[in-house]
Amino acid sequence: MAERADRDPAATIVAIVLAAGFSSRMGAFKPLLPFGERTLIDHFVTNLREAGVERIHVVTGFQAGDLAPELTRLGVTRAHNPDFAAGMFSSVRAGVASLPADVEAFLLAPVDMPLLRPSTIVRVLRAAAARDSTIVYPTFRGKRGHPPFVRRALFAEILDSDGDGGLRALLARHEDEASEVAVFDWGCLVDMDRRHDYRRLAAALAGHRMPDVAECETMFDAAATPEATRRHGRAVAALATRFARRLQAAGEAIDPDLARAAALVHDIAKGRRRHAEAGAALLREFGFPEVAAPVARHMNLAFDAGRIDESAIVYLADKLVRGETRVSLETRFGSALDRFANDPSALAGVQRRLASAQAICAALEARIGSLAIDDGTRLALSAGEGSWPAAIAV
Repeated sequence: MAERADRDPAATIVAIVLAAGFSSRMGAFKPLLPFGERTLIDHFVTNLREAGVERIHVVTGFQAGDLAPELTRLGVTRAHNPDFAAGMFSSVRAGVASLPADVEAFLLAPVDMPLLRPSTIVRVLRAAAARDSTIVYPTFRGKRGHPPFVRRALFAEILDSDGDGGLRALLARHEDEASEVAVFDWGCLVDMDRRHDYRRLAAALAGHRMPDVAECETMFDAAATPEATRRHGRAVAALATRFARRLQAAGEAIDPDLARAAALVHDIAKGRRRHAEAGAALLREFGFPEVAAPVARHMNLAFDAGRIDESAIVYLADKLVRGETRVSLETRFGSALDRFANDPSALAGVQRRLASAQAICAALEARIGSLAIDDGTRLALSAGEGSWPAAIAV
């Protein structure tokens, strides 16, 4: 599809949230299930608003009366589907029928996809703003997910359709008008139909603000990061995660998930000018500003010995790994000290970085004991490391 001048479509789009079903396989009404500190519908609406989507239509059906007070509290529009028993397409049609004349497009998502990231919604909206596509699909690892973006050109066809094959079949007839945007979010593919799905996704919520290993790999793909650089990142992440977990066990305020994610992608922009800053900018663009901060500092860090934070962990782990092999600081910095012996400016930079690493190393050993640094140990993330939850396949 042709690209077009960027503009923000958020003011003229509506999110249609499907919440009309029986929830029969769950055994409880999904929209009102607790999810973190909110109900599931509250959590979903909050994510939409965090992404900048303010116009939200929730399609109701089964237990509409029970859901009504929560929707009133949330300040969203109700679109009741009296024919909800006829299936999901009837709810899609009810949602489209509720759209005012000024709406140019809608985003569509069922309420039972609670780990859909706000950053995914933002990427879909940005792609839609830059393209002429009638439909824009988010994809994760090549699979299409939610929420698809659908323009007004298809509204009448949806309203007139008998629903044979559902919305998927209708959109498939317009494949030549569709485009895709890669996202870094397995949550765009995963719903919760049964109790065990609900338990797994609820358990995953606490760590979900950080990208897991699979999501980091999709960011590597988007940045065209070379495989050797990825292997180095995996080795640094393995070491950083170990350090962070030992600190946490010692009672320190540290987030091992943040340390792991930042270490994994710290060189995502390797080869570009000022690659630490370039990598941090990519991560902010991809929707992970917390991860961007340690990445921005992994080349130069003025260490405050008062606290070892995730940036310090990533900085040290990077200096203790050459390629995929764990080395001592003396081994890692020795060749650079020799190479720049006659270049005072460059030598001062190497010495400064070594001093910071040594200070972090000393502070870390004071808190968790010997780091047992042995040359020649190859490092790798263990199977399933950093997945929330690992049992969910996408």
